[in-house]
Amino acid sequence: MPETGPTPGPATGADTGDDQASRKRGPRRVRDRLERRAIALAAVGTTIILLVMFYYPVATVFVESIVVDGALTLAIFLELLRDPFYFGDLARLFAGESPLAVGADLLSSDRRLGIVGFTAYQAFLSMLLSLALGIPLAYLLARYEFPGRRTIRSLTILPFVVPSIMVAVGFVATFGENGTLNGVLRFLGLPTVSLMFSLEAILIAHAFYNAPLVARVTTAAWESVDASAIETARSLGASPLRAFRDVVAPQLYPAVLMGGALTFVFTFGTFPIVLALGGIQLATVEVFVYQLVQDLNYAEAAALAIVELVISLGVLYGYLRYEAKHTVRSRGARPLPRKPLRPPALTGRELLPRAGLAVYGVIALFVFVSPVASLIYRSIVDPGAGFTLAHYQFLIDRQATGAAFQVQPWPAIRNSLVFAAAALAISLPMGIAVSVLTTRRYRGRKLIDVVAMAPLAVSGIIVGIGLLRGPVFGFEIGTYRITMTGTIAIIAAHAVACYPFVVRTVAPGLESIDRSLLESARALGASRTRALLDVELPLVWPGVVAGAAFALAISMGEFSSTIILATGTDQYTMPVAIERFIGRRLGPATAMGVVLLVITSVSFVVIDRLGGESFGL
Repeated sequence: MPETGPTPGPATGADTGDDQASRKRGPRRVRDRLERRAIALAAVGTTIILLVMFYYPVATVFVESIVVDGALTLAIFLELLRDPFYFGDLARLFAGESPLAVGADLLSSDRRLGIVGFTAYQAFLSMLLSLALGIPLAYLLARYEFPGRRTIRSLTILPFVVPSIMVAVGFVATFGENGTLNGVLRFLGLPTVSLMFSLEAILIAHAFYNAPLVARVTTAAWESVDASAIETARSLGASPLRAFRDVVAPQLYPAVLMGGALTFVFTFGTFPIVLALGGIQLATVEVFVYQLVQDLNYAEAAALAIVELVISLGVLYGYLRYEAKHTVRSRGARPLPRKPLRPPALTGRELLPRAGLAVYGVIALFVFVSPVASLIYRSIVDPGAGFTLAHYQFLIDRQATGAAFQVQPWPAIRNSLVFAAAALAISLPMGIAVSVLTTRRYRGRKLIDVVAMAPLAVSGIIVGIGLLRGPVFGFEIGTYRITMTGTIAIIAAHAVACYPFVVRTVAPGLESIDRSLLESARALGASRTRALLDVELPLVWPGVVAGAAFALAISMGEFSSTIILATGTDQYTMPVAIERFIGRRLGPATAMGVVLLVITSVSFVVIDRLGGESFGL
């Protein structure tokens, strides 16, 4: 009887099991390989997005300022520098006149500043006023304990979540001819004032926007002062004033200068506030850049925008050089104890600072509260008719019967929500990826941080012009011409403006995580990506939520690049609609401003409840 081999059944079953295991291992290997390289892929994707959405458009602006009719030239820059309209008496210096004669004229009472000089002048005054209002607020928050202190501290994020065009409308409602300020003065029988289209109105509006920023960074520095160092100075015979001057002040200077430098840069590149409150007679560089774009003079607009960028970056560079040499770092510091604002009994020494804070509170109430209160008040009250909902009815009627060329409320609201959601979907993963890259210890990390944070220093006007002249107009790759629609360009501009704030909320949390937790996860077999998803992100989730809320609020209020890209289209947003309304009727503008305020307030509540304290500059 012939020998028979093994029956096919069991053998086939074994082979089938091996095949199935092999088929399972294949996708698992691919998945593991992708998981191991996910962070690298995210870095590459973020780099590509930044190149397309930011660096290429900004480079386009620069190229247009030095390439005319295909030839490389600096003629446009030389014309700007020698034009008294832009540089005032300083233009004579660029034209070759004697520095002594030019300096004497600049010091005289009839000096000419030019557009660039006036922009720097109002930015400097705005910085001083913001410091004057922000430092006392920092002192109050850092040194005193009182009900509502945490809420007031949370409100110092206002510069990042309140749309600037809404602030402008609030100030028009406050300081206009029929504004609430003049209404109060008439009620008291006092003469009215006229602050509209004045430098004073611009400065106060800038202080509203930037004093909270100064207060936030200075409060953080004040709270990090080591109490034991002050106690040591006092035990050695130093008076309270001497201890403050020699111990506390050196640790506050970098923060104060940081707030001042950021305020100068922000107000040097101011646009919507000056556009609404200054008029053409008080126009700044950005307003003229916008006007040049409207006149299709792209080359001169690009050159002027580059001049603005160079000045802003120069100020930031000067501050960073100072910070590198003078920053005092306290390790393991014991913070100063906060004193009750209303103790049971006040001595003469305690009464004076509290009286000063009371006076400051009245001024702060006027500067910080009245514009928002006036915005809401004027949306439901007409100076001649009393309480009314006619302004909101106007928005409804405009939506129902508005012509195609008119700005309608619902498309503006819809576009703002869609653009904000899309910008959030792009900026949140970008921000997390950049946060991971900038918190890892490797060579070149600082360079990546600088390159990734560049959008913070570049004006939205420049980004808008670059996107318009580059991707929107189109560019050629070989025989193909690639163009970007206006909608995608606006979303790109918003995402570029938003993601640095995600980085500023997520990166500090990642930096502070105990590295042993990651080492344990890796020792247990977790890939770098799995450790990030399962360990790091859950620990910094409040920062992620705060970054998302910031991104949503900033996109809602973005104005500078949007008005460039939305001109002549139906892609206008709520801030653009407010600007169009304010040029014709204040009532509908305030009503639209309240709608925008309500929507952005939702983001603010999320920040305050889930991640407000994680924001750091």
